[in-house]
Amino acid sequence: MISFLICVALLILGYVFYGRLVERLFGTDPKRPTPAMYKPDGMDCVPMPTWKVFMIQFLNIAGTGPVFGSIMGAKFGSSCYLWIVFGSIFAGAVHDYISGMMSIRSGGLGVPNLVGHFLGNGTRKSMLIFSVFFMILVGAVFVYSPAIILGGMTNFFGDESKSALLWGGIIFVYYVVATLVPIHKLIGKIYPVFAGAILFMAVLLGIRLFSIWPSIPELWDGFQNKTTTFGIQNQSIFPCLFITIACGAISGFHATQCPMMARCIKNEKLGRPVFYGAMIVEGVVALIWAAIASWFFYDGGMESIGIPANTQAPEIVIAIAKSWLGTVGSVLALLGVVAAPITTGDTALRSARLMVADFFHIDQKPLIKRLYIAIPIFIGVSLILWFNIADSDGFNKVWRYFGLANQSLAVFILWTETSFFSQTFHDHRYLITMIPACFVTSVCVTYFFVDPTCLALPQSFTIWIALAVWTICLTAFYLIRKYNPNKKITV
Repeated sequence: MISFLICVALLILGYVFYGRLVERLFGTDPKRPTPAMYKPDGMDCVPMPTWKVFMIQFLNIAGTGPVFGSIMGAKFGSSCYLWIVFGSIFAGAVHDYISGMMSIRSGGLGVPNLVGHFLGNGTRKSMLIFSVFFMILVGAVFVYSPAIILGGMTNFFGDESKSALLWGGIIFVYYVVATLVPIHKLIGKIYPVFAGAILFMAVLLGIRLFSIWPSIPELWDGFQNKTTTFGIQNQSIFPCLFITIACGAISGFHATQCPMMARCIKNEKLGRPVFYGAMIVEGVVALIWAAIASWFFYDGGMESIGIPANTQAPEIVIAIAKSWLGTVGSVLALLGVVAAPITTGDTALRSARLMVADFFHIDQKPLIKRLYIAIPIFIGVSLILWFNIADSDGFNKVWRYFGLANQSLAVFILWTETSFFSQTFHDHRYLITMIPACFVTSVCVTYFFVDPTCLALPQSFTIWIALAVWTICLTAFYLIRKYNPNKKITV
């Protein structure tokens, strides 16, 4: 628990000091008008109070990532704490802040157009396809996980699986409505309430965690990979931990959400608390769940609750909340866990609609034009759910695809941000995004080569693949910067 307290303190210090440095290096200008102020449209570009923008941003990015990812990441041991802390401060929060501010500067443009501007038009087209597919995958994941939780809470028909199917249908209908209505009519009204629920859940469980003060792995105990004790094979800390814990450290998905709030923020100086700050708060939530999961896995939690270690993450959440907080407390806590993925799923689909609309310059004020884009997106979500929801291991399978796609998207965003700094300034401030870009690129490429679900090369190749990726990335970047500083940096 001492390691947990140290990590929380580091996150706070990271926001205060490193967040201020990133803000200064970007060149934030409080006098520069934002899209919400110079082109409000009453649909997606609407000025809103800062506290509300923060709560919506936090809820957009939080989802199930800092909860379920941290639970599964805790199986790797205490190394998960360091990834959450340093990933949030030096990678995730920087990634979110720069992408949000770049969107503000470009009039609220989404990921495909931002990537295309700095990495080239060919990358822009590929990124549109990838981003929209990823948003559909996110929508499916965030129907799936809350439906499982709500099914376990209600148990309609005396069958949790049938109850989950019913809740899945209800959530999906809500997604349809939230994707199509003006942002301030639904999202702007209910998101602050849901954000309060998930923050309350984190505080409630954090208090309970302190009252128990479990004997969980500390950082100075070493970083041994503990996954084999749970019967998990061929899952090394690098790169697998960095794929498993995505949203709690760095997530490409966040960049797809930042443009929505970039269209609602009133002043550039609010970018640090909204974009950087929301990621730090998410890191704190991830740490709380990592510590709780460590109690579950290593300090008798499984025995006291009575469920095995291979239980899927949503069921672990249900069991821990019921055991720790009783009936009333568990309902309140679970509402927080349920609200986050639902509200992230609907904004994912809304982001997909905006990406397509921006790319093809389709006016989104008429409802019929919103439906032209939204209907194929809803069909895609339905197909993913159809093929996975009946599978007993469906959640874990979808999560692995989500994790790899998520970090792959972060690769493109980080290189876009690096290209922005390289083309805009003539100093070394690009290092704040280039170093994370090289690292996350090495994570994704190495995972593709060594994971059993991909090419399944021997684990002994890991370090050599990672070093090769770093070498190629650095060499290509500096050659382009030296011989053609204005050329698009393609990855």
